[in-house]
Amino acid sequence: MSTYIALFRAINVLGKNILPMKDLKSILEKLGVEEIKTYIQSGNVVFNYNENDITGLSQKITAEIKRNHGFEPRIIILKKKDIQKVVKNNPFPQVGENHKSLHVFFLERKADEANFDKMNELKAETEQFKLVDKFFYFYAPDGFGKSKLADRAEKLLGVPATARNWRTVNKLLEMINEIDKN
Repeated sequence: MSTYIALFRAINVLGKNILPMKDLKSILEKLGVEEIKTYIQSGNVVFNYNENDITGLSQKITAEIKRNHGFEPRIIILKKKDIQKVVKNNPFPQVGENHKSLHVFFLERKADEANFDKMNELKAETEQFKLVDKFFYFYAPDGFGKSKLADRAEKLLGVPATARNWRTVNKLLEMINEIDKN
């Protein structure tokens, strides 16, 4: 049994792609997922799963959501060690208690053709970023929602991604540790 994290992109946002967490949990249970824990309504799930075919699981989840709710969310599934690595390798320790100033974009695959020149043009003077493997750290102390780079980051990275703030990333790690205790 291995522990995984599923990050659902663009569900329950602005009244679109509505998927109650109890429905998501039910779908996952039907697919053999165990010890399911969700965090906030935006699609963060920590769980245990007996098989190694995570791509197949992602496709099954997407198909079930399509069948039951009429849309196909993009899902990025991470291993426990991925979240541990993201937290350990944080290049912006100055985030401190200001959890909203740091976001991590979780990429579907490596961003081999990211447009860093355009990113540097768009970023505000106070903003910083760093791409580490399949994780794009974005430090925006003046606000993520105000950032021109935040708005265009996924396109400039050139791969599908979903972002989570630092508080959520740390909460997911905490949830993993809780499951591992059981």
